[in-house]
Amino acid sequence: MSKVKYLVKIDQVEQLSQEEKEQLKKVTEKYKFRANDYYLGLINWEDPNDPIRNLIIPQMGELEEWGRLDASNEKSYTISKGLQHKYRDTALLLVNDVCGGFCRFCFRKRLFINVGAEVVRDVSEDLEYIRQHKEITNVLLTGGDPLLLATEKLENIIKQIREIEHVQIIRIGSKMVAFNPHRIIDDPKLIEMIKKYSTDEKKIYIMTQFNHPNEITDVAIKAVNMLLKAGAILANQTPLIKGVNADYKTLEALFKKLSFIGVPPYYVFQGRPVAGNKPFAVPVEEGYQIFLKAIMNVSGLAKRAKFAMSHETGKIEVAGLTKEHIIFRYQRAHDPNNAGKFMVYKRNPNAYWLDDYKELVEEFVVENPQP
Repeated sequence: MSKVKYLVKIDQVEQLSQEEKEQLKKVTEKYKFRANDYYLGLINWEDPNDPIRNLIIPQMGELEEWGRLDASNEKSYTISKGLQHKYRDTALLLVNDVCGGFCRFCFRKRLFINVGAEVVRDVSEDLEYIRQHKEITNVLLTGGDPLLLATEKLENIIKQIREIEHVQIIRIGSKMVAFNPHRIIDDPKLIEMIKKYSTDEKKIYIMTQFNHPNEITDVAIKAVNMLLKAGAILANQTPLIKGVNADYKTLEALFKKLSFIGVPPYYVFQGRPVAGNKPFAVPVEEGYQIFLKAIMNVSGLAKRAKFAMSHETGKIEVAGLTKEHIIFRYQRAHDPNNAGKFMVYKRNPNAYWLDDYKELVEEFVVENPQP
């Protein structure tokens, strides 16, 4: 069994100089640091621009004033502590406020600042809401990282959800396959639990987050295969991150490698304008062009991802770009009147979010799919 050591202070990162540690303490006082020796071992410390380093080691640029902590206004969809219901058929449960490491670009870093404020320890009240709302067919467990919970605690939650007849899909959003694949490999009880509750008719989906090809190690691939053999369905989502994957060759390599190991790309997200995230931000139009180039030379199996933003009003796909206009389409919408809606705006190369587009040229719905 492999013992992975967790680090919660920047002082514990031996590869950093004393000067770097002292500087970066100012960042970690505002936005917490957490990593582990497995993940830090993926870094080429000779390269100051190493992508894994950029993912996990704080940067002084995080202190630049930019964005807000809840950029998608998740608070407005919160039903009770730990439960969000934004889309008709999907409920989201925040079950943990710790991760295997703290991604520097995290869009939910408010959970690590205000520990315990939004995450639920007892899901009873939340599950009662889901029982009463039969339109909910999907429950997404997230946080924080659900796979950092003890398997016994995680199983207790999944068992109760499986007892709700109208819930067909349980999704687990996790970066543990990348951060610490030993969490999966070294825990046979986790594999048995997935086998038990990912049934022929009601699957468990593991939504992985590989952000860069260097995270897809032999150990991570072993963990992926164990999850697949246990009956879980895997799909990957990643934001577009400056200094990590915001060039088409890296993104193309990520898509290819994911498709080879049986983890289809699902969403590539426009980074949310969250406080502390300016160093990782890529303008929308630049990001879309990177995305288009990346899917140009991959198989159909590797190009299923959509480039979208998780906006306050819904999941909005970037659907097209002309010399003068950018076209958006609602993939998911909270308001049924927005379902399937297209929006055409005048281009703005400096836009980082939908709200940065001010000149709406046209909006229309080809066909409203909502009943």
